[in-house]
Amino acid sequence: MILAVVIDGEGRPICTEMLPGNTADAIVLLPVIDRLRERFHIGRVCVIADRGMISAATITALEERKLEYILGARERSTAVVRRLVLEDTQPLTPLLVDRARGETQLFIKEVKLGAARYILCRNEAEAERERNERQAIVAGLSKQLARGDKALIGNSAYRRYLRRTPSGDGKPGPAFEIDPGKLAEEARFDGVFVLRTNARVTPLQAVLRYRDLLQVEDLFRRAKAILRTRPIYHSSDAAIRGHVFCSFLALMLQKELADLCHGHGLVVEWADLLRDLDRLQEATIEKDGKSITARTAVAGQVGSVFQAAGIALPPNLHERAA
Repeated sequence: MILAVVIDGEGRPICTEMLPGNTADAIVLLPVIDRLRERFHIGRVCVIADRGMISAATITALEERKLEYILGARERSTAVVRRLVLEDTQPLTPLLVDRARGETQLFIKEVKLGAARYILCRNEAEAERERNERQAIVAGLSKQLARGDKALIGNSAYRRYLRRTPSGDGKPGPAFEIDPGKLAEEARFDGVFVLRTNARVTPLQAVLRYRDLLQVEDLFRRAKAILRTRPIYHSSDAAIRGHVFCSFLALMLQKELADLCHGHGLVVEWADLLRDLDRLQEATIEKDGKSITARTAVAGQVGSVFQAAGIALPPNLHERAA
């Protein structure tokens, strides 16, 4: 199945949409948009999607519906982006974006090609990371070449940097060597991502809204890992929908609890909290006309989380007449 989750600007889950599996994301996108516009009576819409959700037909359909969009572009495989946008000679504008974990250094510029508007962004931290990763791969490749190159061509990480070694007569030989041209071509994309948009927003606003997609990725990560939505083993569509709906409610509760904890300056480690909550139990013993209720001791952040939520824990031991 394909599961879509709608969140608001603060990351709060609003609703879910479910569709049959084995369907391309680009085909699913427009029907979901149409249903949401009708369901919530939305006027102005701006579609933000990564490159895996987009096709030429999708862009055409969005423009026919007069919808705004901010879309991730394929830097390597799209000739217009690779040859024109990346080679544009306009200077980049440096920007600092405040984040919860520190500042992010970005360089942005806008490139217009006819009616199409592109925004090129370079993230310096990402560029450094990708450069270091490539240098590590090339170092390993050099060592492997010294030992023999027969197995190299089967390694996709290595193959992208290789070329056949020319023989003495100028014809390709059986051996391989590192291709400096391919290394230089890869370096052009370090830390770079390109957006295509028709939205009435500034380049910086477009980049920030596109980066909000990370909230969606984090939400699905929490649903799959922390809340253990997967795997799903059911024999009917109704049971599957019920399973997903319960997971959706759990996401809503987690979001509300996270906001309450944030307001009290409490940083929660959810995996540990779920484990400690699972250990919180209560039992009632009746004997000789008396009823004694006991609960286990709280551990970790359980007490602080209950306090942030405004819920009083019952006493460790409570006795009453049966």
